[in-house]
Amino acid sequence: MMEILHLIGDILRDSILITGLVVVMMMLIETLNIESGGSFFNGLKKTRTGQIILSALLGSIPGCIGGFASVSLYTHRMISFGALIAMMIASSGDEAFMIVAMVPDKALMIFAVLFIIAVTSGFITDFIADRIRKNGHESPDAVLSDDIRCKQDFEVHDESAKSRKMTWKRVLMLTGVAVFIAALVSGILDHSHGNESIRTPGRLDLLDEKWMQYLFALLSIIVLGFLGFASDHFVEKHIWGHIVKKHLPAIFCWTFGVLLLIGIGLRYVDISGWISGNTALMILLAATIGIIPESGPHLVFVTLYASGIVPLPVLLASSISQDGHSSLPLLAESKKSFAAAKLVNFVIALIAGYGCMALMQVRF
Repeated sequence: MMEILHLIGDILRDSILITGLVVVMMMLIETLNIESGGSFFNGLKKTRTGQIILSALLGSIPGCIGGFASVSLYTHRMISFGALIAMMIASSGDEAFMIVAMVPDKALMIFAVLFIIAVTSGFITDFIADRIRKNGHESPDAVLSDDIRCKQDFEVHDESAKSRKMTWKRVLMLTGVAVFIAALVSGILDHSHGNESIRTPGRLDLLDEKWMQYLFALLSIIVLGFLGFASDHFVEKHIWGHIVKKHLPAIFCWTFGVLLLIGIGLRYVDISGWISGNTALMILLAATIGIIPESGPHLVFVTLYASGIVPLPVLLASSISQDGHSSLPLLAESKKSFAAAKLVNFVIALIAGYGCMALMQVRF
């Protein structure tokens, strides 16, 4: 019983962290977009190349924070479906920390390969999506609902909408963001990546996700400033009505529910027991397990690769198919987008994994 309670406590903490990071990013994007009259992201929206490269770079950041940023941009229709795919392929979630810690001599090579595959796949995906759209069919982007498109109201029609009053909603959001900042800085929301034991004590690790949390604490302070000085119209309609009231509960509930289901399920399923010396089967297994929006199940493939038990194609398939927690907010926002993105990632993971295996067999 105590073990289950401990598990629920860990999942609750992770759910709060994930939800907080996503909501802060959504608030920041919404604020920059509205306050600039939509001009801040106009340059990004006009260049597919920039969208795909930026999203792949965000996905390359160890952990899930960069992925949350890309998902937020996608749900605000700032980046294309291909750019979202690029992020999900480049992202290895928490496994990136394990790769850096366990195989540091090969980490940069692995991340570089993932980045190249991510950018290439992003362009191909957008090309196919454009062709589908031109033929009059529903493209992957069309699965976003009107809610997620976040149609912006840039015009303020009366002076009262420009007023700034310290309403209870503004106070509540200011307090919530301030508490979240304190939790990030204090480490209350820290979660284990499973590689603490193999990090060198006392060494400054710039790839540690703690530094990412400090960065988000800084971004949250900026959001705090926006919340304090923005107009009542913006705070009430765009921040409270759109993000806090509509998106925050859905993101938290889906994140908590999925993590709880996976956490309990993994206690009764021994994934490690499925491992065999069959590379082809392992690639399929790695890509299939990668569909799970969680970091834990995928750590086994990093460990097996670092131990020399499985070859690079297996780790490559796992890293491409999975993206840690990054896709959980997408699941909360649009189940169809989540399913479409995961299907594309799964197919690309199989192609890359079996392609790499074929190349290695020819070489050796």
